[in-house]
Amino acid sequence: MKCIFCGCEDSKVIDSRSADEGRTIRRRRECIRCGKRFTTYETIEDTPVLVVKASGMRQAYDPQKLKNGIIKSCEKRPVSLNTIDDMVSAITKRIYNSMEQEISSKKIGEMVMEELKKVDEVAYVRYASVYRSFKDIPSFMEELQKLMENKN
Repeated sequence: MKCIFCGCEDSKVIDSRSADEGRTIRRRRECIRCGKRFTTYETIEDTPVLVVKASGMRQAYDPQKLKNGIIKSCEKRPVSLNTIDDMVSAITKRIYNSMEQEISSKKIGEMVMEELKKVDEVAYVRYASVYRSFKDIPSFMEELQKLMENKN
């Protein structure tokens, strides 16, 4: 960190404290060259991720929207809200760890299906039926057959 008094790039941290409800770290520094002290703030950089829809439209990634979709597929199933929150967290972490600024809704849908498959097969099939928009019974049955084969 560059000293604001002499421009030296060497400083040592004397004190660190959490600020802004844990979203920022306040650091007191001392310049190695001139000995003067100054304060810096370290924050998490929120880089927005855009979801690219099938139509080509883009919108900001919204974990709440993802959660609502998962909740619908898990209705009347023995899946706790904590489990759903864990799924949303895992998917969100994967999205942000990819370091991509844009991600297709198709890719997100695949991630959701992977998570649902581990948790509840009925919820998985419900989500798949909407996500893959099965046009007829044979395409729906084909997905069920794949599920049955993977289970054995």
